[in-house]
Amino acid sequence: MGAVRVLITGGIRSGKSRTAEETLSGQDNVVYLAPGPKADPVTDPEWAERIAHHQEQRPAHWRTIETTEVAAALPTLDGPVLLDCLGTWLAAQLGETGAWDSLSGWESAIAERIEALAAAWRAYPHQAVAVTNEVGWGLVSDHRSGRIFTDWLGRTNQAIGAASDEVWLVVAGRTLKLT
Repeated sequence: MGAVRVLITGGIRSGKSRTAEETLSGQDNVVYLAPGPKADPVTDPEWAERIAHHQEQRPAHWRTIETTEVAAALPTLDGPVLLDCLGTWLAAQLGETGAWDSLSGWESAIAERIEALAAAWRAYPHQAVAVTNEVGWGLVSDHRSGRIFTDWLGRTNQAIGAASDEVWLVVAGRTLKLT
């Protein structure tokens, strides 16, 4: 596949993570970037179980890096990367900037972080695959935090999509290459 950057999007449980893992399965030096909250079995056992399940399905020789500082991490890496997923990255960014608690003042910080991530993604010289949820089809509660999340994940998806060489849509385990 070469140094192609791919954004894989789809609905919840569509098979997008499995598709991303299969795309890089022949590689030996893959770095799995986990940009969400660390799995804590005490405070969130369901999240910890999900993370453990995903880890079991990945090749054991892949290296995992847990960081919300993806834009800073990318330039330090040398080889194929799987970033899974942009939704967990964005949730962490929204938390760090106070979006959940404040009515205003956080928007420019989120926009800058998305721009920095897109620039780092565009500049990454190796094969890279990012996974995200397609918020245009998702069911998200119609309240402030749901609207914030879907609006900003849509913006994140558009920015990373524009910085990618290809965008794939996964529905029911089937992949449609959009670009």
